[in-house]
Amino acid sequence: MTAIKGRGASWNPQNRFETLAYVRDDEAPPDEGSPNTIYLRDPTRTLITTNDSPDVGFEASINPYRGCEHGCIYCFARPTHEYLGMSAGLDFESKILVKEDAPELLRDELNAKSWEPKTIAISGVTDPYQPIERHMQLTRRCLEVLADFRNPVAIITKNHLVSRDVDHLAELARFHAARVFVSITTLDPKLANTMEPRASTPELRLDAVAKLSAAGVPTGVMVAPVVPAITDHEIPAILKAAREAGAKWAGFVVLRLPWAVAPLVEKWLEEHFPDRKEKVLNRIRDLRGGKLYDARWGVRGRGEGIFAQQIGSLFEASCRRIGMNEEEAELSVAWFRRRTAQSTLW
Repeated sequence: MTAIKGRGASWNPQNRFETLAYVRDDEAPPDEGSPNTIYLRDPTRTLITTNDSPDVGFEASINPYRGCEHGCIYCFARPTHEYLGMSAGLDFESKILVKEDAPELLRDELNAKSWEPKTIAISGVTDPYQPIERHMQLTRRCLEVLADFRNPVAIITKNHLVSRDVDHLAELARFHAARVFVSITTLDPKLANTMEPRASTPELRLDAVAKLSAAGVPTGVMVAPVVPAITDHEIPAILKAAREAGAKWAGFVVLRLPWAVAPLVEKWLEEHFPDRKEKVLNRIRDLRGGKLYDARWGVRGRGEGIFAQQIGSLFEASCRRIGMNEEEAELSVAWFRRRTAQSTLW
């Protein structure tokens, strides 16, 4: 197996829930191993999902898409495709489920008497601004609904396309009901293209931060994931560039390798960083008590030990130096309003 241009993964690892697996012939012509993206209709009849995880900063979220064409090799959401009978590898980034009725479902759920206004995250799993969003506009239409209800929203994305929706986000921001975090893993465009082949370039992500900030939308940056021995040294530079673009808040997450993500990243390292593969994996083991993954709450996103302390200290010192995370930015439900068919007539 060799790297596939435009894809993060180069293969489909075994689905842990299935007994059969598709194995690509290594002697096949290179183009035969590069699948076209397929979009599948997701017939779900509910949209808002909730969680009680202490590791995430939101209780409710919506995901207009399942799977993600950005193809980020390290994506912790890859194993969710296994619940659909597919693989966390190429399937995850080439077989995308689309919730075509997402805006209408969202409107119905916000109008329900059982809905208690709270911040909704878009998206808790896969990127809401992946390439198909340019055509489908499901995320934009969901934002239109949220703006109509004045229900607060928090977004995290790697795509410059979020700046297209500055109108709805600025309207929500007028009621302290919007916050956007742009994820920036590296400032090196070549490295970004290798890790995140169909996401926006670092330059465009910083431009999105600037456009949103200029429009009055509270904006931050996520340095995520921090990849030991590959991107960890870039933390100060990423934060500085984001601050100069207008970001006021920042967070970070250290690389995590649940389930099928571990073998995918190992293979990716063989293909792109063979000289550093063992150093990266050993550093991850140092962060995870000798293992490649530790699923414990409070630990899985940061790690433990001296290297975890070094990463955390570097991040905190860099934030203090440039004045990041100094302002409060609580989102408010005070202006929430239900929008029944009758009420919209007046």
